[in-house]
Amino acid sequence: MTSPRLIDALAPGKRVWVPTLSNESALLADELRADPERAAGVTFAGVQFPGIDRFDYLALHPQAQQLGWFMSPSLRQGLAEGRAELPAQDYLGIVRHLRDAPPYDVAIAQLTPPDAEGWCAPGLACDFVPLVWSRAALRVAHLNPRLPRLNSSFRVHRSMIDIAVEADAPLNDFSDPKVGAVEARIGAHVATLVRDGDTLQFGIGGVPLSLASALAGHRRLRFHGGMLPSAVQTLWDAGALDRDATLTTGVVLGGAALRDFAAQLRGLFLTDITQTHDPARLATIPGFVAVNGAVEVDLFGQVNAERTGGTLQAGAGGLPAFAQGALASPGGRLLICLPATAKGGSVSRIVPTLDRQSLVTLPRHLADVVVTEHGVAELRGLSLGARAEALIAIAAPEHRPALAAAWDSIARLL
Repeated sequence: MTSPRLIDALAPGKRVWVPTLSNESALLADELRADPERAAGVTFAGVQFPGIDRFDYLALHPQAQQLGWFMSPSLRQGLAEGRAELPAQDYLGIVRHLRDAPPYDVAIAQLTPPDAEGWCAPGLACDFVPLVWSRAALRVAHLNPRLPRLNSSFRVHRSMIDIAVEADAPLNDFSDPKVGAVEARIGAHVATLVRDGDTLQFGIGGVPLSLASALAGHRRLRFHGGMLPSAVQTLWDAGALDRDATLTTGVVLGGAALRDFAAQLRGLFLTDITQTHDPARLATIPGFVAVNGAVEVDLFGQVNAERTGGTLQAGAGGLPAFAQGALASPGGRLLICLPATAKGGSVSRIVPTLDRQSLVTLPRHLADVVVTEHGVAELRGLSLGARAEALIAIAAPEHRPALAAAWDSIARLL
């Protein structure tokens, strides 16, 4: 069960699933940098997330290839060179890929060392690896004593590991952005839409951080999301979270302080994407409020969360699943939050229609609530004209006349 290197499992032609996000393996990265020839002819796959995953597999060798689901500078270069693929799949689409595609030749996971009974825990990320591990031809583990042993739906017995290397290695940190005045105003608006006892889903960024501060006076809130960021700790410290409720997530995403907090959180439960993002399951959670960002929203209520000026910036991720679940939840809400402008105020992010440089991440029939620093547009149940009027009202004031004129032209052709 021991091997000098994780990369002994790699060979030309192999499809290899690699650990990502909080469980990205520093040991694997060091081994590959020391012996980049091991990457020749290998296709590396994994859900690398912007802002935390930093390792560039394509830079290792000109014959290395990569399959990814979020855009990054390295993946963009790989697409131009014909060495990378970016499937048009949200998280549920990735689940289908892992279920229906041929099993991966190698699955590499970063796990805790085994306990007295031989069981290893998934550490800080339990999102996709359970879906890959059971089907992979060869199972490889970096056993890192720095990983906390958190309560989770997935564990691995040492007898199920083909190659294991135990090594103390630094963990992957995520640093929160600074919260500006715009994010603070958006967070304050969102807080007015949240009721005591609601179950929240949100991710990283300035809006969740400001929202957590604005919700300090709320009580009995719950959390169910794809990732647990430091904003959850803010809610906990404020007494806003229900102390007896389970906090369900796939990934703990933060730094040392959040990891220490998570290790002491008895109600924390890590599980995979089929549980965290299942719209049918989300629909059973009363008051499920999904809080997510976007690049732009048009006057029909269509949401673009992936493309800016024709350039891909992200993937659909978990947004479509959370949108469907929130709208099906009794009392649930889907809140799309974004600054009203970009490029120093010169560009409105409330636009007449999404154009050929945009992508429709969410169609108009899923529109519910849009929030900018200028207010809240409640779109559910509104007519086309009333919906456009509500969105224009939360655009930046200097862009409202042009938006109103554009809508007049659009309306005449409907």
